[in-house]
Amino acid sequence: MSFRQIITLVPCLGLMVLLSLGCQAKTNPNVYSRGQAKRLQRVQMGEVISVRPVEIEGSKSGVGAVAGAVGGGLIGSSIGKGRSRGVATGVGIVGGAVAGAVIEEKVTHRRGVEVTVRLDAGGHISIVQGTQENLIPGDRVRIITSPDGSARVVR
Repeated sequence: MSFRQIITLVPCLGLMVLLSLGCQAKTNPNVYSRGQAKRLQRVQMGEVISVRPVEIEGSKSGVGAVAGAVGGGLIGSSIGKGRSRGVATGVGIVGGAVAGAVIEEKVTHRRGVEVTVRLDAGGHISIVQGTQENLIPGDRVRIITSPDGSARVVR
C-alpha cells in the first residue's frame, strides 16, 4: 500500500468510526434525549426480581456502508490506470461498503442487561437497557416510561 493510499484511508476510517459512534442506540438509563426533556413521563414502582446479561445489536444505519464505500472508492481509484482503475474503483466501493457496514455494527454493539421487575401495582415487566445502573435482585426501583413507549429502570 502506498503512502498516498494510507493518507486517504486513515481519515476515511476515522470518519466512519466517529459517524458510527454517533449512531449508537441510547441504552444508558441515565441519559435522556433532547425530546424527552420537559416531557411528562409515567413512573411505576417495583422490585427487581432478576437481571440477566444480554448483547445489544449494533446499529445498521447505513452510515458505515456509505463511509466505507467512499473510502474504498478513493483507495481503488488510486490503483492502476485506465480500465483497470475503473475496476479497482468499483471493487473498492463494494468492498469498502461491506467493510464499513461490518465496522459500524461492531463499533456500536454493546453489552446490556434484561431487568425483570415485579410491579407494586401487580404484574411483571422486563426492560433491556445498558449496564450503567448495576441493579441486583431485591433493589427497589422506578420504571420511567416516556410517551414514545421507551422505558428505563432506575433506583
